[in-house]
Amino acid sequence: QVQLVESGGDLVQAGGSLRLSCAASGNIRRINDMGWYRQAPGKQRELVAIITRGGSTSFADSVKGRFTISRENAKNTTYLQMNSLKPEDTAVYYCNAVISGTGTWYFKAYWGQGTQVTVSS
Repeated sequence: QVQLVESGGDLVQAGGSLRLSCAASGNIRRINDMGWYRQAPGKQRELVAIITRGGSTSFADSVKGRFTISRENAKNTTYLQMNSLKPEDTAVYYCNAVISGTGTWYFKAYWGQGTQVTVSS
């Protein structure tokens, strides 16, 4: 079985910074893309940032220049560094990873349980 566990969500003032972490554990053979999504109350879940196994990244326009995504393949972990936070960044942030389990060759998308980020004005 595979699990994704996020951490780092908090209440922060506008202009502040937070770093989210997501660690994958379990019977993992290989992790391809890892990413972060967010869902604000009453809105659909949206992609925030994604990073390939090789380190290529892409970001939602709303966070470009403020957020960075990174990963440590040896630790099966991805990070989302969020700077210059705005009240509109308030949401539950979910980690996503495309993982192939031990002894298999197919890949499946897994989700974390989510971590709350609240930005006060």
